[in-house]
Amino acid sequence: MQKAAAGYLRKHTEALVKDVGIEAAAQLCGKSKATLGRYYSDDPEHADRFMPVDVVAALESAARFPHVTAALADLRGITLSYDQDRKNSGAGGVNSDVVALSQRFAQLMGEYNQSIQDGRITINESKRLLQETLAIQRVLLEMKLHLEEEAR
Repeated sequence: MQKAAAGYLRKHTEALVKDVGIEAAAQLCGKSKATLGRYYSDDPEHADRFMPVDVVAALESAARFPHVTAALADLRGITLSYDQDRKNSGAGGVNSDVVALSQRFAQLMGEYNQSIQDGRITINESKRLLQETLAIQRVLLEMKLHLEEEAR
């Protein structure tokens, strides 16, 4: 696996564990917190270690967003869509989605503006930008669901 792809998967694995919560994730999948940490560690000693698919499935069932699945799809150039039978959990419809999308985009631009002021983006700033980007992705998925519902 390419080093960039491996790093991308590790960042999304970390986001998945943090989404569920390290304690809850460990309990849910029957792994220790240390083992979970090794799955997204940048330490060269753990370079060939990735989270098993059954653990990903268990954690994503408890997460707010399928972080690792989305990352794998991104790496292949695939666009994900929720199952047609799944009901929308969002209450406001497309108009609310457009408002939420513009708010999230404004937050992303605010983070970017703050991050780039010194001419470089640090690792922590990159992580904040990534969080905002993932939030936009979630809003877009909800918007897509609402649009699919209206198209029926």
